[in-house]
Amino acid sequence: MKAHNLKRIICILIALFICITMVAGCGTGTKESKPETSEATGGAADEKDGGTLTIALSATPKNLDPIDYTGVYEGNVIINVCDTLVKYDKSLQNIIPAIATEWSVSDDMKTYTFKLRDDVYFQKGKYQDGRKMTAEDVKYSLERSAKESAMNRLSMLDHVDVVSDTEIKAVLKAPNAAFLTALTDAGNTIVPKEEVEGWGDQFGLHLVGTGPFKLVDFIKDDSVVLERNEKYWGQKPHLDGVVFKFISDINMMANALRTGEIDVATDLVGESINVIKQSDDLVLEEVPGLVVSYVYMNMMQGPTADRRVREAIISAVDIDEMVKGIYTWGEAQRGYLPLPPGSWGYDPSLESLIPAYNPEKAKQLLTEAGYPNGFETEIHVGNKPARMKMSTIMQNYLKQNLNIDMKIQVSEWGTFSDIASKGKAPLYGMSWTWYPDPYFFLNQMFHSSQIGSLGNGQGFNNPEVDKLLDDAVTTTVDINERAALYKKALKLIVEELPQIDYAHEKVIYGLNKNVQGFVVSPDNQINLVTSEINVWKQK
Repeated sequence: MKAHNLKRIICILIALFICITMVAGCGTGTKESKPETSEATGGAADEKDGGTLTIALSATPKNLDPIDYTGVYEGNVIINVCDTLVKYDKSLQNIIPAIATEWSVSDDMKTYTFKLRDDVYFQKGKYQDGRKMTAEDVKYSLERSAKESAMNRLSMLDHVDVVSDTEIKAVLKAPNAAFLTALTDAGNTIVPKEEVEGWGDQFGLHLVGTGPFKLVDFIKDDSVVLERNEKYWGQKPHLDGVVFKFISDINMMANALRTGEIDVATDLVGESINVIKQSDDLVLEEVPGLVVSYVYMNMMQGPTADRRVREAIISAVDIDEMVKGIYTWGEAQRGYLPLPPGSWGYDPSLESLIPAYNPEKAKQLLTEAGYPNGFETEIHVGNKPARMKMSTIMQNYLKQNLNIDMKIQVSEWGTFSDIASKGKAPLYGMSWTWYPDPYFFLNQMFHSSQIGSLGNGQGFNNPEVDKLLDDAVTTTVDINERAALYKKALKLIVEELPQIDYAHEKVIYGLNKNVQGFVVSPDNQINLVTSEINVWKQK
């Protein structure tokens, strides 16, 4: 097959997707509406109590137990039901108090002392009647995460000592400059032992915490229903309740926003963006995301365990054209590295290490690796339009240029994350988003201790990289010194060509104009009530 034929195929695919989305998501207005405010202050209108906010999520949460969650979809429910010790502010620049009112760090960076609020109560559950939270609950929750987290989110913690009902000391295995940031994660929220042990494996369906909203119902494959927690220790939530509705089809989601079935649409792509722009009653908000979209290649087994095969695959795909084909409405920028440009560990000089599109070189490399006639493989992706488009375009490139027959396996998030994390996928495509600290990208995705988790399901293992990543959190808290170490690690990672980092996606939401105080965050986290935010609906 000639190169011009491949481009023709891509054009046909793009046209097909556009046609499908236009049929499914036709808008009604003609001009782009602007938000009255994107800040939590509420703008010119007076803030009001009451109403239920319905937010559509593009994937179905599998489990709401903080130690089991693997995707932002689950995390966005958890952080509105439960609390962490500390939080990021809405700018993602500073860590601010939450359940902890203040903290200090020992000179050796291994012991963190936290003073806790004394007015925090758990929501009423089946196994406790809404009792007061104490330091024992913090100890239980953090140690549980350190031992059992599916994503090893608190692997640096050794143990927690209870000083009093309102004070704890968290003792680390080694100094770790990213510990406070780790504590902001939904996986490290505080939960009551009675509910966890009483429900057992079912706790994730009956989540209890201390947050602004309590879980009322978890309707499988449909929605999660929350209502205001009247005993919340923070500012009173304006909303009576929240419904997180699961709508995997983005065009259906956009139409649901347009018809008023939902108030907030998330993860918007394609023609759905235009649907929002054309409606006078809707607001489109987008921010540059702390996101990396990539295709992992299995480094433990199969053909891709050979670096030459990985280089051949990268060289056989015209990434620039692929990105244009996936994001036809400008939903992302071309990516090169496994860090978003918004991270302070990013090094643009390393972009030149990524192989350029070169089909002839790709064929030569594959022949040298012992696969002159190609081979059969498969890629696993979640059921998101961008992933499916990516895999279809990549499938055609690999067939044309390397005679690789790549089957596409699409599944819902829970099944996908299980297959990928256990190293069962020859290739898998997904995105990763977290905080600006490189620790939450590079350590989670490339440290050998993460093998077996979703972050490092490919099995990346390089002792020199491990040491640099460890040094970046154990030897200093100076951000410039840490950045230098991460850039060295990043260079070694890129030289092994473990994956195709093809795009940095934007975070794009659509909102009904009556939604006030909603903040779209670069990390795709939905906070509805914090010390800075209190979302409300204009009636």
